[in-house]
Amino acid sequence: VQLVESGGGSVQPGGSLRLSCVASGFSFSSYYISWVRQAPGKGHEWVSSIYAGGAKESYADSVKGRFTISKDDAKNTLYLQMNSLKPEDTAVYYCAAADSLTNLIADKYTYWGQGTQVTVSS
Repeated sequence: VQLVESGGGSVQPGGSLRLSCVASGFSFSSYYISWVRQAPGKGHEWVSSIYAGGAKESYADSVKGRFTISKDDAKNTLYLQMNSLKPEDTAVYYCAAADSLTNLIADKYTYWGQGTQVTVSS
């Protein structure tokens, strides 16, 4: 089982990045998939989730209207389009998969990626 993130980097405030997460070794389409981030010196912060075959999306208030989550089940790939980036978005971004809605709500993830660094700075 693997979740491999990519697309991170350094960007100026107001810029955009698109993160990708490629899954393998499990039934990607059946899982509840999230983006979770961890800023320096802080704990994990839930960012966004997608489930119900992609019909349901949810976002943290801090990113709502700026970030868009999506997935391509045929490619086993999760995306996070991040626009209007702010310095407070600086963090390592992880994709994570939960096997049920209950576990998703409880932040109990079965699988985690290794993370990709996003740095927003002028």
